[in-house]
Amino acid sequence: MDKDKNKPPLKVVFYKTESGNEPVREWLKSLPDKDKKAIGTDIKTAQYGWPLGMPLIRKIEKNLWEVRSTIHTGIARVFFTVQGVMMILLHGFIKKSDKTPQNELDTARRRLNNIEKE
Repeated sequence: MDKDKNKPPLKVVFYKTESGNEPVREWLKSLPDKDKKAIGTDIKTAQYGWPLGMPLIRKIEKNLWEVRSTIHTGIARVFFTVQGVMMILLHGFIKKSDKTPQNELDTARRRLNNIEKE
């Protein structure tokens, strides 16, 4: 029997700022339990099923994807990148309009650039 059969293909890690903060973890902690559970389940599905596509995962651009979650207050998005066997959660937010706000995308891109420079 393969002992790694239930091992996820990706290890989920939170992006860390230079000061050691984990913005996605902090954002998730601020959400109601029901929303945390929905987003966590979707991240876990991505982790175990990688690579996935729509409707759960959407590629934004090279090295940047989003997990698309439906929560009781609307829609949540978690931007992430994949490096080797790591799924790095870069930025999360509650979506209030049809189009992804530029500032949310810019935050994810900035964090991705920080990782790629390391």
